Amino acid sequence: MMDVVLVSLQVVLAVIGVYQFVLSLFGLFKKKKKASFAPTKSFAVLVAAHNEEKVVGALMENLKQLNYPKELYDVFVICDNCTDGTADIVRSHGMNACVRTNQNLRGKGYAIEWMLKQLWKMPRQYDAVVMFDADNLAHPDFLREMNNDLCSGARVIQGYIDTKNPEDSWITAAYGISYWYCNRLWQLSRHNLNMANYLGGTGMCFETELLKEIGWGATSLVEDLEFTMRCTERGIYPVFNYDAKLFDEKPLTFKASARQRLRWMQGHFTVARRYFFPLLWQGIKERNFIKLDMALYGANVYIVLLTFLLTALIWVDQSLLSGPHFETLYAHLPLWISFLAIAANVFTFLAAMILEKVKSKKVYAYLVLFPVYLISWWPITFYAFFTQNNKQWSHTQHTRVVRLEEVQKG
Repeated sequence: MMDVVLVSLQVVLAVIGVYQFVLSLFGLFKKKKKASFAPTKSFAVLVAAHNEEKVVGALMENLKQLNYPKELYDVFVICDNCTDGTADIVRSHGMNACVRTNQNLRGKGYAIEWMLKQLWKMPRQYDAVVMFDADNLAHPDFLREMNNDLCSGARVIQGYIDTKNPEDSWITAAYGISYWYCNRLWQLSRHNLNMANYLGGTGMCFETELLKEIGWGATSLVEDLEFTMRCTERGIYPVFNYDAKLFDEKPLTFKASARQRLRWMQGHFTVARRYFFPLLWQGIKERNFIKLDMALYGANVYIVLLTFLLTALIWVDQSLLSGPHFETLYAHLPLWISFLAIAANVFTFLAAMILEKVKSKKVYAYLVLFPVYLISWWPITFYAFFTQNNKQWSHTQHTRVVRLEEVQKG
């Protein structure tokens, strides 16, 4: 019976892996240029910030230089429980510093929910709300791209999240490789197939009427994934704008990265528990492939956990217990299948880097350590499973001051 269960689980994981690989192939091409519209939509640009005095000034300068009519957007920085000079720096740039102090409800999701309530009370109302993090830099045409999608009927839009410091360390390079892969072979593939895209926590745009209609309501540790699920449940599918680029700072050290990813996985478990089965049932009942795909994405944290547990079990059985005592799927398949699976994974990451025109020799050299980054997700996810009830937000410090022209030159 144990053999049947183990082989069945491995078959399920293999099918999911093949599905994701086939889906990624649809990201190898880009659709023809979409329609362009004159700037008409007004934007409230929200910036979530907690003690970001080292980097927020660069973003303020960046937002002043957007290629969009200045009268059509205003910037509001949420100075959330700040104990430094973030608010003063924001004001020195002529932007709106919105100070929030609440030691009980901490975290980005709560800060956004508070800010939206303040926004709805203001005399001026905007067509859409755009959200950035304080360490970001936006491409000059970012709001023009959001305007194009809104005028085309989109209600929730995710921009292209790039990395502003991929050469700083092997861990920032690993983040960069992951994001290039996800943008090209996860997000763009789903965009090309007219499926729902997932939100990435920054570079997001929301139609104001939608936010007023369903509320924010995303206060978990992964508010972006939570809001994605809420939208998909209602048949509102976020779209991906490949040309709306922003650059995000990645942690420099493995320790900081592990802490950030632990928070993500803890939040993913919470969202998976809440939304997986409702979305799965809706997808089956409505014969809606898009909702089934999003349910699978929501359950990805359990897929990672299960892959780790099965791999560990097989390794211990064969290496330490003089096994095999259990049946494995690959024992029934030719050896070349294993090599093909490995080659497919290598191909997808390399293909994404080539397609995204990554030129840095340093980042390519760091590929040697990329498997360490990937495997490290396993113990992080395992630990997150047992600490998933931890709802305390952990802040990632940002110190890398980079200007947009430096990023684009690199």
